[in-house]
This record gives sequence, structure tokens and C-alpha cells, in this order.
Amino acid sequence: MLNRRTFLINAALAAGGALAGAARPEEEMAERLTILHTNDVHSRLEPFPMDAGSNAGLGGVAARAELIHAIREKEKHVLLLDAGDIFQGTPYFNLYKGEPEIKAMTKMGYDAATMGNHDFDGGMENFSTQLENANFPIVLCNYDFTHTSLEQKTVPYKIFKKGKLKIGVTGVGIEMQGLVPDNLFGNTQYLDPVQYANSTADYLKRQRGCDMVICLSHLGFGYKNPRRMSDEILARESEYIDLILGGHTHTFMDEPGIFKNKKGSDVIVNQVGWAGIVLGRLDFVFEKKKKKNLADARTVVIGKKSSE
Repeated sequence: MLNRRTFLINAALAAGGALAGAARPEEEMAERLTILHTNDVHSRLEPFPMDAGSNAGLGGVAARAELIHAIREKEKHVLLLDAGDIFQGTPYFNLYKGEPEIKAMTKMGYDAATMGNHDFDGGMENFSTQLENANFPIVLCNYDFTHTSLEQKTVPYKIFKKGKLKIGVTGVGIEMQGLVPDNLFGNTQYLDPVQYANSTADYLKRQRGCDMVICLSHLGFGYKNPRRMSDEILARESEYIDLILGGHTHTFMDEPGIFKNKKGSDVIVNQVGWAGIVLGRLDFVFEKKKKKNLADARTVVIGKKSSE
């Protein structure tokens, strides 16, 4: 499925946003889609301090916003997504309970995000309050928030029109029992992520005619226990999901993983570590018949080290 894999850790090149080489003639009539993604930013609004070892000077919303802006200036169709754990990890969350994090994402123009377990750390009422600062949806199909403060505050999916393309985005969260204190998720009902992601993807692909289905996942990429629910399992047990953008395990992936689903088709899985150190970028080309090809993938370091 991959025509070319170019995995760059070079912010300067990424800001230019151009793919290496000239487009083939048959691509001139094709649609291009650039997907940018983050996960497990954990309230890291500022870059790491210069005494932070290998992370010195990296991250921060200002550098991320500048990079995203540069890519949008170059590319026509861009989706910006986050796979959860927006909150918790710096004094900003302790003091302001997530308000600056959500406002920063709104300013950067995030299209959608899902919830991670740490997004419950201030309680559901707090998350609901902070969503008043968001102009992007929280997509989740496997949490039932009936009779909680988050009822009707999330959606199971969102469809985005990008040129001639219809892109469906859904999201799944991790089992909170034993991971999150009971009082913080209250009456939330956890639903099977494979079942609900599959049924949502089926609806998006076969009934709504989406050209691509993306699942934002906070399940974790993979575990030593092969039966523990993960993105690997979701990918293999899926039917109509094309791309899983994950979180929770803070996995820095040098290149996306590719798994075969139940129909024998490729499912791409990617995750970009934690703390907003890197921005994930996946460039897809959709041919005339909307056959999609991953033309380029990059993990792009945000910010500069002190030695640069």
C-alpha cells in the first residue's frame, strides 16, 4: 500500500510541506489529503526547559501552531486530529483545569479529538465545562454518557468534506475501570470498542459513502498480554477502518504499522509519543476512482534543541 516511506525528523523540511519529487501525471487529477495528528500532549503548553536532557527545547504550542500554519499554507486539504490525554502533566492543568489546553487547540484549528483516561482527571463536569472553549468535536463511539454531565457533549462520529472526498472520523476510549477513580467517570458505561468502532465504520463507509474512515484511539498501540485490547487488535478485527491514530502508550513510531483487517485489506496505525514533542503527518493521494495510497509519512520534531 505504501508507494514511498520517507520518515523525516526535520522540522525545517516539514514546514515547507512539500513532498519530494514531482507529481506523476496521473496524480494531477487526484485528490490529496494531509492528516496531522497528536496524542498524549498532557498539558505541555511550553517547550521542555533547556535542562530537560534529550527533550530540551522541544514541544510547545507556539512551535506546533507555527508548523501547522506552514503546512496549511502549502496543502489544500488538511485534517488536524488528536487521540486524547489532552490534560494532566504540568502545573497548567493543576491551576487552570484544562482551559488553556482546549483554547490552544481551538486556536490551532483542530478538527476533532477523542478523550483519554487523563481527560477525566478533573471529573466529567470539568471536562464538560472546558468544552465550552472548544470549536471542535470530541468523537467517541464506545462510551455511553447517558445521565452524566457529558451527555450529548460528544458525538460518535464526524464527517469532513475535503474537496471531493468525504472523510469519516470516529473515536474509541480505553476501559476506565481500575485505571480511573470511579468517582471521576461516574455512570459512564464502557462499550466494546471493536464492536462499536466496527458498526460506526460500517455506517460511515457503506451508508454515508465515506472515502476514508479514521479511528482516533486511546486504547494503546500494543501490550505484552496479546489479549489486552489495543490498536493492533482493533486493526485486525476491523472491516472498514482505514487508519487508526492512537495514544495512551506514548509510543514513538518511526513509521506507521500496517495490519490486515478481517477482509484482508490494509489498516494503517500510527502514534507520535507524548508531550507534543512531534507532530505526525500522513499524506494520502486518492486516485480517480478514489483508491487511496499513502504517499508520504513523517514524524516531525517540534521546536529546537539547544545545540541547533
